Amino acid sequence: MNLGLAAATFAVVIPAELPDKTFLSAVVLSSRHRPLPVWAGAAAGLVTQAAVAAGEDHLLAGGDDRSARPRRHGHSGLRIAAVTFAVIALAEFGDLTQIVIANLSARSRDAVSVFFGAALAFVVVSGIGVATGRAITRVVPLDAVRRLSGLVLLALGVWSAVAAAS
Repeated sequence: MNLGLAAATFAVVIPAELPDKTFLSAVVLSSRHRPLPVWAGAAAGLVTQAAVAAGEDHLLAGGDDRSARPRRHGHSGLRIAAVTFAVIALAEFGDLTQIVIANLSARSRDAVSVFFGAALAFVVVSGIGVATGRAITRVVPLDAVRRLSGLVLLALGVWSAVAAAS
């Protein structure tokens, strides 16, 4: 494995993913659910996309935190992780970072190094998103977070549709 290539991939993916819809999804989901299952699902979804983009068959599964605070809305940690995984994995198909990872993998002919750099970046971004979501809900009422995040995601959807149409 080429650690320089893995580090370069990490350095490219982090700034591209932080303002992305996936980051916002992790923020919103972690404002409603326990952080560990959200992080596990988001990280697993993103790592799966890194594997797809890099051309590897490595898929990671989400975890469950049964020792955390009481469940909200009666959802199990495994269910929260699975739903988060599905949302993130589907949202990332055709995303800019997936294309960048595929390009780096093809150009370098070292899918393993690219995969590990991208996977580590995605795990870090997922963690930052979850921590941000938890911090926001300590300061801002949950209802306001939901409304604002809905508006942001709607705006991103409209912007994407307009960009695709032109």
